[in-house]
This record gives sequence, structure tokens and C-alpha cells, in this order.
Amino acid sequence: MKYLFSPLLLLCALICMGACGNRSLTADSTASAATAASDSSAAKPAVATLYFVGDAMQHQAQLDRARELGAGAYSYAGCFDLIAPTVKQADYSIVNLEVPLGGGRGGYTGFPCFSAPDSFAEALKEAGFDLFLTANNHTLDRKDYGLRRTLQVLDSLQVDHIGTYADARQREQLVPFIKEVNGIKIAFLNYTYGTNGITATDGAEVSLIDRQKMEHEIKLARERGAEIVCVCVHWGVEYQLLEHQSQRDLADFLTRQGVDIIMGGHPHVIQPMHMTHNPATGRQTLLVYSLGNFISNMKTGDTRGGASLTCTIERDAEGHARVTNAFYDTFYAAKPSGGHTNFRVIPAEMADSIPAAQLAWWNTFNNAAERIFQKHNTNISRKP
Repeated sequence: MKYLFSPLLLLCALICMGACGNRSLTADSTASAATAASDSSAAKPAVATLYFVGDAMQHQAQLDRARELGAGAYSYAGCFDLIAPTVKQADYSIVNLEVPLGGGRGGYTGFPCFSAPDSFAEALKEAGFDLFLTANNHTLDRKDYGLRRTLQVLDSLQVDHIGTYADARQREQLVPFIKEVNGIKIAFLNYTYGTNGITATDGAEVSLIDRQKMEHEIKLARERGAEIVCVCVHWGVEYQLLEHQSQRDLADFLTRQGVDIIMGGHPHVIQPMHMTHNPATGRQTLLVYSLGNFISNMKTGDTRGGASLTCTIERDAEGHARVTNAFYDTFYAAKPSGGHTNFRVIPAEMADSIPAAQLAWWNTFNNAAERIFQKHNTNISRKP
């Protein structure tokens, strides 16, 4: 069978081929330009600061005081007013929310099964915290319902949160969480050693310490463009001022995976901090075993305060991002001192605001913390 082409058809074909070729060239050029723009953006120097604190608790005395001050509405006015300027000064601030927001089902309760009102999370947000960690041993204190409700409340407050998920499918969709802070892409992951023996009965998902899973999610974070990886871990032995061997072993594992920041919580007391060279990455790895409590009603000397950690992340002109600096500070969780006072986080630089009757407790906490930090820290000093 013969195919006959008229001059007109041949002309149309050539025009079409040219047009199609131009569209392909334009698309390729656009893609190349976008890639070049992305590469150019990634190579631009940038600086970001992160601010971390430890466990935000709600013991019964705190709940009772909040209810009294709020005439039943649970007021946290004054709890964070002195430290809020420091929280807000950082580019991105992180806190461990160690209570489910139970919505009042079964009442609001302290230890051993916590449940806090939504206004507690609202106060933390108002203080300037951007990311709430929810993988801890109390996350299932109100079972699956409390875990899911906490996520709903945090979503309604429009704050970031990681560590627990409505179900396994949601975890697959949301992990790794990568946040662009001042143009630097930082992945945050959160895991806990357990949930006090309480298990999910309706499919709620808690990020547990599982090395295979952690390795996979760290690798995925890098594949999806994370320049810095931060892993926040709920681990260790409560009330021990030095880390347990299990913490050291897991920290070594995470360091070998190329993690840049390892931030620990759970012991309710401070533990040592290190900034050391990581042969796996050629960069420094920041390791904090425990920041202790942020706010609580714990009563022993070592639990009455906590530490904050501020670190600087820099990207150079060649596009390499790394942690370049870190320092700690301490603060005291003051208890009400009469009148309309509330539980209150008081930074070390404002120690003159600590009620006189509690100054001995502050000195006990801060002196012990300083002894640990000065003896055991590596390349991390107190806030200048």
C-alpha cells in the first residue's frame, strides 16, 4: 500500500514537529532552570537557631492551681512569661509535651496517668514553642482516644508535632517531618523507649525505639532533601545524672547513621552534653542525653529545674549545612508562693525572681547541674 504526501501535508508535519520539539525544549529548559534555581538556593549561606527544652509535665498540684486561678477554666497565666522572650528569640523552638490532652474525659489527672487541659498546650504555643514532641512513656495514658485527641488539638493550634500518629498509615505519610528553618531543611524524628506497658488497642501509632525503623526513616529524610537530621529520643533511667549504657549504645548507633543532633529526655534530671566530630559525616554531632524537666511539680533537688540547649546551624557558600555552635542555660520551675502566683519557669539570669523560700532548692539544683556539666560536657558551655 502506498502513502502519498501532498506538499501541504508535508509542510504541516514539519510545523508540528518543530512545535513539538520547541515544547520539549521549553520543558527541558524550564526543568533545568528550576534545578539550577534550587541548587543556587541550597548553596546560599544561611543561619538558623534551634532552642530545646525538656519535659513539660502536669502534676495534680499544677492542675489544681491552674483551675483555681482560672475559676475552673485552667489558667496557665504567668507560667512562661519570663522565659518566653528567649523561646521566641530562636528561629525554631522544641518542647516535649509529656501529657495527653484528654479533653476532660475521666477528669484531668496527674501522675501516674496524666491528662491535661488544652489550655496547657495553648500556653506553650503562646510562649513561642513551634514543635511539640509527643512520643513518650505517657502518650497512651488516655489510651488511643487521648493520643488522637492530642493530635487534633495540636493541629487546631497550628503547631508542628511529631512522634505519635492516628494510625500506621498516617505515620507513613507524615514521617519524616522536614521543616525549612531560614531556608535550611531540617528533619525532626521522635522516638520513645515505651509507653508504661499501655498498648494501643485501636490502631494508634507511637514511634518506638526500633533501630531498623529508625535507620529507614533517617535514610528517607536524607533522600527527601534534609540537610540536617535531628533525632529526639525518650530514653534512659529516671533520676540518674549520668547516662545509662543503653543511651550511649543508641547514641553511637545514631551517630553512625549520620544524625547531626541527638536530643534526649525522660530522666527528669539533666545529663551531660557533647559536641564531637563525627567520622561518618565529617561534621560535628550534637548529643544531649537529657535536658531534665521544663515545668513540673517534682520535689527532689535535681528535678526542680532543667536545662535549655540553643544550637546554631549554618550553611556555607558551597551548600554544606552543619551544626557550628551550642550552649546551655538552666532555669528553675518555681512553685506558687501565695496570692495569685502560678507555677513559673524562671531563667538563671532572673534568679532574683525566685521566691526567697525556694532559693535553697534553686541552689541545690543549679550547683549539681553545673558540677555535671563542667565535669562531663564536651565543647558545650553555659550561655555567654
